[in-house]
Amino acid sequence: MVSGNLFHCRKHSWPPEEYVGRATLQLLDFDSAAPPEQAWRRRLNSHANILKEFSVTFMEAIKMVRLGIRLWSYVREEASHGRKAPIDPFTRISCKPSASQGVPLGGMGSGSISRGFRGEFRQWQIVPGTCEPSPVMANQFSIFISRDGGNKHYASVLAPGQHEGLGKAGDQGIDSWGWNLSGQHSTYHALFPRAWTIYDGEPDPELKISCRQISPFIPHNYRDSSLPTAVFVYTLVNTGKDRAKVSLLFTWANSIGGISHLSGDHVNEPFLGDDGVSGVLLHHKTARGNPPVTFAVAACETQNVNVTVLPCFGLSEGSCVTAKGMWGTMVQDGQFDRENFKSGPSMPSSPGEALCAAVSASAWVEPHGKCTVAFALAWSSPKVKFLKGSSYH
Repeated sequence: MVSGNLFHCRKHSWPPEEYVGRATLQLLDFDSAAPPEQAWRRRLNSHANILKEFSVTFMEAIKMVRLGIRLWSYVREEASHGRKAPIDPFTRISCKPSASQGVPLGGMGSGSISRGFRGEFRQWQIVPGTCEPSPVMANQFSIFISRDGGNKHYASVLAPGQHEGLGKAGDQGIDSWGWNLSGQHSTYHALFPRAWTIYDGEPDPELKISCRQISPFIPHNYRDSSLPTAVFVYTLVNTGKDRAKVSLLFTWANSIGGISHLSGDHVNEPFLGDDGVSGVLLHHKTARGNPPVTFAVAACETQNVNVTVLPCFGLSEGSCVTAKGMWGTMVQDGQFDRENFKSGPSMPSSPGEALCAAVSASAWVEPHGKCTVAFALAWSSPKVKFLKGSSYH
């Protein structure tokens, strides 16, 4: 019989004080903005460990012969129908798995998007039987800060730069964004189904930031626990003497992972909700005969929080609004034009053209004051097609 104390025997082995200063924890210790003691923790500037392959002994292999024959027959049968078996221990994958994952997004049975501890969105499992492991780097949270007096300005993606060529001169894509976060004073805390990312004075030394990631796992409520959605609640604490205008930016590509954003015929559409929740719908026409998927990225407007959107921007020089131009607007104004809500659905994207959207939420944070900003991500696929051809509504 397993003791009930098994999972509490190392209760004090991960003290949050080793990763976040006590003063910051006290500032965030309201409304669940501070991470719990039992969380798994990583610094944002740490590297993901490559997982080691395991081996079996000769006697273990003998015992698993019958299971191996059954698996081999199953893999062969799926391949004869042009399908890839979801479990295939006989094919070596090209990319080695690493401990880069974090708490996934979404509810039970609703598809899944994983989020790494550095903030990247990866492991796309929206279409049954397929998984796109690579991150979509255009999907990011960013922050823009200016203070009264005009002598302090900060603009940065809230994730360390992870790929080559960032910051190339003249680039119109996401390489031109401000990848200024070192991650040395930023930490990730995971306790499924929630996660906390604490930016302890990055990029602004006088601003403490907590991002809480929440997925709908609700005890005794199967219906709501199956919702394909996640909420990101930012808590901002201004420790400086000057009032700060803070703009948080959520960018999202019309993509379901891999190169799906280049397949064409995708449409973005802004929406203005009656309940203060506003954002952009990204209608994705899935390739290879799969049913379409719609994403929604949104923020909640309150008395202190102003929400604006940019329904469409591209990652290439020929785009009407480039990623570089979008970033420049946020650096200069900290928001987009309110008239963008009236723009209606965009023209369908052309094959090879990436279509992205941005949602901005701006707020003033008084000296030694606090502010909360909430973003949401949701996706809808009313009809699901499985690998063997059957569909489910």
